[in-house]
Amino acid sequence: MSNPNTPEQSQLGRSSAYIDQLDPSLLFPISRTPKRAEIGLTGALPFMGADLWTAFELSWLNPRGKPQVALAHFTIPADTPNIIESKSFKLYLNSFNNTRFADVDAVRAQLRTDLTEALWRGGPAAAGGSLGVRVIGADMFDREPIYELDGLSLDRLDVECTHYQPAPELLRLAPVEDEEGEAPVSEVLTSNLLKSNCLVTGQPDWGSVQISYTGAQIEHEGLLQYLVSFRNHNEFHEQCVERIFMDIWTRCKPTRLAVYARYTRRGGLDINPFRTSYAQVLPGNFRTGRQ
Repeated sequence: MSNPNTPEQSQLGRSSAYIDQLDPSLLFPISRTPKRAEIGLTGALPFMGADLWTAFELSWLNPRGKPQVALAHFTIPADTPNIIESKSFKLYLNSFNNTRFADVDAVRAQLRTDLTEALWRGGPAAAGGSLGVRVIGADMFDREPIYELDGLSLDRLDVECTHYQPAPELLRLAPVEDEEGEAPVSEVLTSNLLKSNCLVTGQPDWGSVQISYTGAQIEHEGLLQYLVSFRNHNEFHEQCVERIFMDIWTRCKPTRLAVYARYTRRGGLDINPFRTSYAQVLPGNFRTGRQ
């Protein structure tokens, strides 16, 4: 049976009670299927990857009632049937605040159990160990680096922007002077100008994006204009990245493609989707300066 939850049924945009005792039922899974169907994904996915989450506001009580604080990194595979609506994730994490745990391993195990159930609800059972959970204690905070996304910045271009809803027609290949064509190129391109809005509340979501591809060269000006065209678009982070991937994949037809976005945090959480057409190591979950 599929997960019937819709974004409109979530706690987004509503007043929410503060629950400080563990309550896994606060997690609100939303099926990936409807939004994927909108962009033509109804069968086997042309990509793999993960959603990399960071929780900056994780706290619980030790057996003697003393508060503990930590950061947490979550690696959620792109093939889970569901995503977790972010406000529900925050409310769930808050439910740890006055809950006692024997040690950090117990916290990690609880997170893994509850998230696995919600992410795979209504779908096939989770593959063992496919959900990554890493809890970082306060003594390790100074080892959390800040890196900007590597690549050639598209933001250097002085382009006119007139589209503020996704306009895939802006994506085009660079002109070819040689009638016999040019050899494929491999490029890594970045932009800090990605902005979209929450699907339910319309509140702004700010992000940086990295696009890596091999194939016929994509015209940089059109690609930047296309990324800017998401500015007034209402969609969750994961869905925006998959839409960007599919628009580039179908219109520019690269032989290899990876799209990675890092969104600024909201409510103590950031979400950083990564989609790739070929098997590769996931990027490190390192925050950017804006995060």
